[in-house]
Amino acid sequence: MALMDKIFGEFVDVIEWTDSSPDTLVWRFERYGNEIKHGAKLTVREGQMAVFVNEGEVADIFQPGMYELLTANLPILSTLQNWHHGFQSPFKAEVYFFNMRRYTDLKWGTKNPVIVRDPEFGMVRLRAFGTYEIRITDPAVLLREIVGTDEHFTTSEISNQLRNLIVTRFTAVLGSSGIPVLDLAGNNDHLSRFVTGRIAPEFANYGLELTKLLVENISLPKEVEEAMDRRTSMGVVGDLSRYSQFQAAEAMRTAAANPGEGGAAAGMGLGMGMAMAQQMANAMNPQAQPSAAAQPSGQPSAQTAAAPPPLPQARRYHVARDGQASGPFDLATLKAMAGRGELARDTLVWTEGMASWEQAAARPDLSPVFGSAPPPIPGGGAA
Repeated sequence: MALMDKIFGEFVDVIEWTDSSPDTLVWRFERYGNEIKHGAKLTVREGQMAVFVNEGEVADIFQPGMYELLTANLPILSTLQNWHHGFQSPFKAEVYFFNMRRYTDLKWGTKNPVIVRDPEFGMVRLRAFGTYEIRITDPAVLLREIVGTDEHFTTSEISNQLRNLIVTRFTAVLGSSGIPVLDLAGNNDHLSRFVTGRIAPEFANYGLELTKLLVENISLPKEVEEAMDRRTSMGVVGDLSRYSQFQAAEAMRTAAANPGEGGAAAGMGLGMGMAMAQQMANAMNPQAQPSAAAQPSGQPSAQTAAAPPPLPQARRYHVARDGQASGPFDLATLKAMAGRGELARDTLVWTEGMASWEQAAARPDLSPVFGSAPPPIPGGGAA
């Protein structure tokens, strides 16, 4: 087989690379004994570059095009070799083809969480991942620093090192950015551009260019995300008392729709819902709960004995004083204030349900506060 390779190599005088694998960065042209004939045709296609290596030293770099390997076309090689035969016999050299296209969708991500200090949540652990793109910018540097004599160099052979560079720099940037966790999603583009600028010089040392880095997601630990989901759910529910009443009403509707099936369970659910609503109402209105000291010895408490529901509370108003809101005050307190001259008919008041502050005289439920005395006569003077 070795003899056939040598014989076939003597007749082959076209040097080219048409491999279509998606991850090949560098490929070395195979020739028996590395013997290249004088006058051989070198074809470099668009998106490629070829490096001519003789005895371990870079002799020439070829851009896209077709070249005839003659003495006149290889001035660097002829100077290095100083051959007197004019390349009339085959000479030993190596040709490396470099794929100059962009390599996209390369993955990066943090293996361990990054601990940062958040202004709202305190100390949190974050994970991040995304993609990046690279391309070759200096084939000679890449050949010298990374590839060496590798005959088939792929992205997998350098992706781990590049990923480590990205994660290290991104961790430093994220830890010192001071961006709140809840605002990180809105700053992904800013972080991507900043990290790309920080890493570019280190990629250049390998003859590569980091053309784009994308931050797809920055996530919190699962337990923290679940706690945030519960907090969000509470915000969506809003008034817990009304929500409990709604749940009780839903249980009643379900029981009415299924009178013959699960009646006991539906009744139990209804009772639990109403009890929960009552407890929450009592918690929100502590004045309606009788104290333990007020219960006579040996008498059943209001919690166990049947009792009517609590009376509705009267409105309580806030009063504007010297540009500041005071209160709220009940009607008895407001009447006393009116008697002392601290509350007039044109005093601004506000209570829950009002869209804005109004004069006290405009509120019908405040008429008992001022009694039956007529208002001052417009323009009237002192008696």
